[in-house]
Amino acid sequence: MKSQVHELLKIDFMKVSKRLFMTGFLAIVGLGLFAQNVDKANELLKAGKIADAKTQIDGALAGDKNTKNATAWYAKLKVYNAIAANDQLRAQYPDARDQAFDALKKYVDLDEKDKKLVLLQVDGYKPINEIYQGYFQVGANDYNGSKYDEALKNFTGAIAASSYMNSKGWTKLPIDTTSTLYAGISAEKANKKDTAAIYYGRLADARISTINGTNMIDIYKWLVDYYNTQKKDPVNTEKYLSLAEQQYPDDLFWPSTRLDNIREKGNKDSLFAQYDKIVAHFPKNHLFFFNYGLELYQFANDTSSGHRPANYDALIAKSQDMLKKCLEIQPDYPQAALVLGQISYNAAVDLQAGTKKIPGKTPEDIKKRADLRIAAGKKFDEAIPYFEMVDKDLGSQGKLKMDQKSALKDAYDLLTNIYQEKNIKDKIDLYTNKFNNVDKDH
Repeated sequence: MKSQVHELLKIDFMKVSKRLFMTGFLAIVGLGLFAQNVDKANELLKAGKIADAKTQIDGALAGDKNTKNATAWYAKLKVYNAIAANDQLRAQYPDARDQAFDALKKYVDLDEKDKKLVLLQVDGYKPINEIYQGYFQVGANDYNGSKYDEALKNFTGAIAASSYMNSKGWTKLPIDTTSTLYAGISAEKANKKDTAAIYYGRLADARISTINGTNMIDIYKWLVDYYNTQKKDPVNTEKYLSLAEQQYPDDLFWPSTRLDNIREKGNKDSLFAQYDKIVAHFPKNHLFFFNYGLELYQFANDTSSGHRPANYDALIAKSQDMLKKCLEIQPDYPQAALVLGQISYNAAVDLQAGTKKIPGKTPEDIKKRADLRIAAGKKFDEAIPYFEMVDKDLGSQGKLKMDQKSALKDAYDLLTNIYQEKNIKDKIDLYTNKFNNVDKDH
């Protein structure tokens, strides 16, 4: 009985040993065939038989057991790069460059364990440059052909390739500015604004102010408008406003946007505080001084609450200061002169109205009314030179815009009223005639 068991065990052992031997033999043969397939693919590629090389390398990598071979993936990288560079084959295999890039990454992952990347070094890193340049060139061709979706895809590929190179230390460019710019432009032209914002945002986040000598200020303006107007996103609006102000501190778009946003919220104290910052930063810009003075004046005369603001006099005084500063910077700016004239004119009218609040006939009341009339007359006199400035600036011109005509008519109308108060007939006739002829003369 024991001898039979021993014999069985012996037979079983022999079968297993033979099976193991045969398996090892087949594995050695398989590796040899695999290496031959890879070599054959390389030979076909060198001979210019790209399609045949593709068939060969695809076959070599068909089984899972061969996917751990760095040399094979490198061969696929070169074959698929060649396909992507061939117009006819690229049309047949449109994802060839993507597959080449994927093969590159697989090769690096496998070969990088030895920290050598010998094959890539021998080729002078040419395959990765071919991938990047291929993506970019096709993207440029698509862009020039108004194929913006395709251009976006290829510029995105170029960005991925350059980012990969940077991550491996092969380049020292943290951002591919040109590809990123054109990815953003392509996305915008393809009406993919959310995608455009991503790429434009990368440029702004990197504080890029010029690309190839071209000023990038419009990128920042686009981002501010996108987040401010379209997305109603105050956090990102402030982010890109701040970045923009750092890069282009003297552009008027940023302060104008800040003023618009504060104005929309309705807080006048915040609005005027912002104006104070802006006129301090732009001391030579007459428009900010004019707008500040105008808004102070309008707010001071806003009686929607039933009464004037408690600090009316202070508001008017500051309004006049801002408007006078505007005229110092830009003496021939008729809009500022008109508002200054209106401020004095309205003050005169208010003083005249004050006489009606003193109905008494006592000597004291009579004197108070007389004093108010004298003060009103002085305010009318104060207004005259400003209205005459409007006449000088606009009345001497030919064709005027509608807002200029309106300003000129207002000046003539108020001058007529003043001289009616003074009862000076020749002046009344002069400015009445000018008023009536504005549309004809201008």
